[in-house]
Amino acid sequence: MIRIKTTGSSTASNVKQIQEQIGGEITERWGEYTLRVNNEKATGDIRFITFDWGVTLLEYNITFHDDVTLVMDSEDFNPIRFYYCLEGYCGHRSEAQPISETKTLEQFQSVIIANNSNDPSYGYFSKGVKLAINVVQITRKKFLRKRLNGVESLNKKLYHVFMDTDHEKRFAYFGSYNLKLANKIGALRKVRNKNGMVRVMQIEGLVYEILAMHIAQHEKDSKNSLPETTLVRRELKIIRDLANKIAKNVSVDYTLEKLSMDTGLSQAKLQEGFKLLYARTVTEYIRHVRLEAARDYISQTDMNISQVVYSIGFSSRSYFSKIFKNKYGISPSDFNNNVKQSISLKTV
Repeated sequence: MIRIKTTGSSTASNVKQIQEQIGGEITERWGEYTLRVNNEKATGDIRFITFDWGVTLLEYNITFHDDVTLVMDSEDFNPIRFYYCLEGYCGHRSEAQPISETKTLEQFQSVIIANNSNDPSYGYFSKGVKLAINVVQITRKKFLRKRLNGVESLNKKLYHVFMDTDHEKRFAYFGSYNLKLANKIGALRKVRNKNGMVRVMQIEGLVYEILAMHIAQHEKDSKNSLPETTLVRRELKIIRDLANKIAKNVSVDYTLEKLSMDTGLSQAKLQEGFKLLYARTVTEYIRHVRLEAARDYISQTDMNISQVVYSIGFSSRSYFSKIFKNKYGISPSDFNNNVKQSISLKTV
């Protein structure tokens, strides 16, 4: 068991303290700091970047080689933390809670945590689990001065969290699964621009979007009861991988029975998972990604409508035209003509 304790007054000082306890080297480029570790304790990296509007992006991309307990104990630095596990999972509790009340931050789940100043936070990471964890941290006083002019528009619970600038209350929200956040955080991790200013601006814009999506998720869950599910994390990952596979191969003749056999999940579990993650049945999801592909084919290629219909796995052009118009409010032919007219006007 590895026990890491941080008592710093900033993300930078906390990461420095982590380095002192697990080793590695910290490098900096254009205000983006990275701790890289490759030893008997851990392999991977922890990176962070702090913006002048009171927000810090902190990302774990690391595998620990022993069970780890991370104790975050600081009266001076106690931000609101918006967590998202893109890969892996971890546990969390406050010191005031018994170990039996440790909650799991599940993969694909939106989680918001804020501890009070006298209540250290405990994070638990399991040996051998590859972690890809995105954390957006808000330093409340600075954030309120710089950015949040409409705090009163937040729901009551989140409003009080933002206004608790003296860190007097503990708050924990373990929300529903959000695959749109996974896609946005995936895009953040793929920012490859080497130019410092452009790269930082791209990252900052995506962090803003991720924060907004967390808040929107909390707003939605506050108005509705959280969806109940019998699915475990492994099954949700199978469904997400299946959905990505369908989106990349839209022309395949999918059937619910065949998808059930391929994944080893019952048809009922497939339907439950797609409704939970994508708010659609399996059939509705397949139709949705086919129509999205059709729209891209029409706007980005020289295919005629019949070729598009064949390429996305439909056999009836009339049926395709009907559902395309229902979804986008315009027939495929009219959409095609508008695209071609737009291109011709640009070349004049």
